[in-house]
Amino acid sequence: MKWNWGTGLVVAMALFMGFILYLVITMSTDSKFDYDLVTEEYYAKEVVYQKEIDAETNTNSLKEKIVFESSEDGLKLIFPETFEASKMKGNVYLYRPSNQVLDFNVPLELEGSVLLVNHKNLIDGRWNIIIDWEYEGTPYMYKKSFTY
Repeated sequence: MKWNWGTGLVVAMALFMGFILYLVITMSTDSKFDYDLVTEEYYAKEVVYQKEIDAETNTNSLKEKIVFESSEDGLKLIFPETFEASKMKGNVYLYRPSNQVLDFNVPLELEGSVLLVNHKNLIDGRWNIIIDWEYEGTPYMYKKSFTY
């Protein structure tokens, strides 16, 4: 067989296609390239997005804001004192964008106006927090990213 430019072109294209196939198969089957969505029920959450926008607007209109403090016991979330703790119902969701296994929920049970998240549940690094609560029929939602 004579080696000419046509044969070289076919061999080069076959090698390139083989390389691309190798990359696709490797990326599809190797677990180190496996990434999850941020939340499991992404599309179901998208449907109720307007309610979240309204709740965040209610939170932004508050005169006093939620304050974060780091202490020896953990993370303190200090709510405005205008809220009565007994009338607040809600949930605090902490999730780690880099590791879904570390995500957890804490029910909103205040002592005075403070909620303590135990430091045993938090490891150093970036966290996202969503505080979703209702007070006297008005929904509120607070979202923040922080580094612990």
